[in-house]
Amino acid sequence: MSVAEITLLGAGLAMDAFAVSVTRGLQMKRVNYMYALITAFSFGFFQFMMPVVGWLIGGRFASYIEKYDHFVAFGLLIVIGVKMIVEAVRSRKEKSVENDVLRIRAGELLLLSVATSIDALAVGVTFAFTEVNVWAASADIGLVTFLICCAGFLIGNRFGARFKTKAEIVGGAVLVAIGIKILLEGIGVI
Repeated sequence: MSVAEITLLGAGLAMDAFAVSVTRGLQMKRVNYMYALITAFSFGFFQFMMPVVGWLIGGRFASYIEKYDHFVAFGLLIVIGVKMIVEAVRSRKEKSVENDVLRIRAGELLLLSVATSIDALAVGVTFAFTEVNVWAASADIGLVTFLICCAGFLIGNRFGARFKTKAEIVGGAVLVAIGIKILLEGIGVI
């Protein structure tokens, strides 16, 4: 995977955290920059760590399924991407609004960080089957998430909730596209 592909992957993975950041930004009359930076750092850190954990888990099984690795990567990315799209469309229909308390406690931030980075764990498993420097890729994903979340606070505060669902759909579509590319490369089409 190229740096551009990993950056796009990171952007796709960051959409859940972005949506939370936008929601938090909506709740602020003025952006609390310290709060935004701490939250964005937590999201970015977990987006960095989860692919590493997934890679460690996937590395144990790589020798057993190397012939089928592109199918595994394709399947995981498709499932994650479609799940993101379905959840975004479902939340649009339900028109639910998160009424989280703005002051976040450490435990809540931890849970939000883990919940928004579970997809990155599955992506990390796919890294075990591809020739990717997991540390560089994970650092890229974490940095992209941090920057996107910082922007999410500002966008949420400035423009409101109209971009939340579209961002999640785009993020899911990016993951699906990368999954298809990996499959095509694995079967020799590209």
